[in-house]
Amino acid sequence: MTENAAGFDDPPAEVLAEAAAAFGLLAAPARLHLMWALSQGESDVTHLADRVGGALPAVSQHLAKLKLAGLVRSRREGRRQVYYIDDPDVVTLVRVMVGQLTARSQHTSAAVHGLRRSSG
Repeated sequence: MTENAAGFDDPPAEVLAEAAAAFGLLAAPARLHLMWALSQGESDVTHLADRVGGALPAVSQHLAKLKLAGLVRSRREGRRQVYYIDDPDVVTLVRVMVGQLTARSQHTSAAVHGLRRSSG
């Protein structure tokens, strides 16, 4: 690790590569939507597919990738596979990013709506 001018140590290359891979997985809107849904609480694949509007096989594939990356976990309940996020930092990351962008989008949309009203 090397220290930069601000006094923070740079993480090792392996850590940066792992973080980039995780962010790469979250760059897909369908997977980010699944992570958003799971940040609200655990769910099985059928309910997740209904919530995100995806086909069951596609949602299962996305969940498998997220699970392989360690972003989600699952457990069996009878015949159902229940998915969840057990890392509070991942939940926080998803909620903050999506929440900030939602607020920014609503602010921009309200400003545009206000401009249309005043110019009409």
